[in-house]
Amino acid sequence: MQSETTKIATLVVIATLIFLIMPIFLIMYIRSYNRHKKNHILEKQHMQQKFEAEMLQTRIEVQDRTMQTIATELHDNVGQLLSLTTLTLNSVNLSDSEKASVKIENSLSLVNKSIKELRELAKLLHGEQIVENGIGNALQQEINWLEKTGAYQLDVNNKLFELETTSPDKDLIILRLLQEIINNIIKHANATAITLNTYYQNKTLFLNVEENGVGFNYEKTKTTRSGMGLNSISKRIEMINGKLILNSTPDKGTSIFIEIPYP
Repeated sequence: MQSETTKIATLVVIATLIFLIMPIFLIMYIRSYNRHKKNHILEKQHMQQKFEAEMLQTRIEVQDRTMQTIATELHDNVGQLLSLTTLTLNSVNLSDSEKASVKIENSLSLVNKSIKELRELAKLLHGEQIVENGIGNALQQEINWLEKTGAYQLDVNNKLFELETTSPDKDLIILRLLQEIINNIIKHANATAITLNTYYQNKTLFLNVEENGVGFNYEKTKTTRSGMGLNSISKRIEMINGKLILNSTPDKGTSIFIEIPYP
């Protein structure tokens, strides 16, 4: 009988301890859950702030590049056209009406060409509007400026003009990616030919750029300061959950293949 009483007393003690300990564990679990939840919210806020900061930086960089392009075009192209117009008009001899008529006609042609160039530059001043008109148009605008240099044989297949889906934030980053790739080619590749393909398939946007330049050792370049441009490209692709495949061989050129979930 005493043994049964002892067992019951033991069970009562154990049950009492369990009921006393359970609230403690429950409180500890709730506190741990709330702490993790708070950390998750803070981490999410930090990631959002980081993304917004990167987006702002991208906008600033695109605007800076746009302004540099405009400044160059005003100086090298529009400025030259207007200088030629001035020289032509100053050489007009009104006493020779036939020659004067030809020179005035040439001057009007130069003025019209200047106006056309200024209109193209005006479009660049609205960089975000270019993106809003579709990523295909935004990329083509950049390709057009590259083509105007006359320094490269271009083979372009841009299939994004009819793309109805848009993603303004991603579009801005994609535009900046192409700008950086082109800038790297101009600065380092010594290329003479560039092939560019863009297309959309299975909710994925593809950007493929190949050039026949000097090439480089990709793995070695990633770990040096000379690889900062490539690191920036990789970072931007990572921001929008994209994938980068880069192949380069010294003296045989470089190919860059980018996949981006879109939108």
